[in-house]
Amino acid sequence: MSRWSSTGHPVTWREWVYVALGSNLGDREAHLAAARHALAGLPRTEVAAASTIEETAPLGPPKQGSYLNQMVLLHTELEPARLLTELLRIEDTRGRKRGTRWGPRTLDLDIVRYGTREQADADLQLPHPELGHRPFWQRELAELEPHVR
Repeated sequence: MSRWSSTGHPVTWREWVYVALGSNLGDREAHLAAARHALAGLPRTEVAAASTIEETAPLGPPKQGSYLNQMVLLHTELEPARLLTELLRIEDTRGRKRGTRWGPRTLDLDIVRYGTREQADADLQLPHPELGHRPFWQRELAELEPHVR
């Protein structure tokens, strides 16, 4: 999002964005590390902080192994739709296969909160609709909150 200053130059606003990382297939730690690295390489984006990595039980009905989860705090100029496109691209680079809802995956990246924005469309809901149902996300958000400046 940009506005024009009184001098006629664009002024771009950065947003604080919380992105959840999860993996339960393959080298889970390597998938999370690769995701953090890829997020840091996004244009006009910085990784401001990362939460502790936590192992959690899988959600949903398919039988599968436990997840490693982590949340990162981004400071970005990317609009939500563009950021979502980049997250899907990062998942693909780590071999993400889409199939069963809540099934096992090499890497799952979710925008949990994007500043104070609210959005509900077919591609993206903000804040994430599962935010209130995932206690580990609540812990990770609390851990990252002091880094918002």
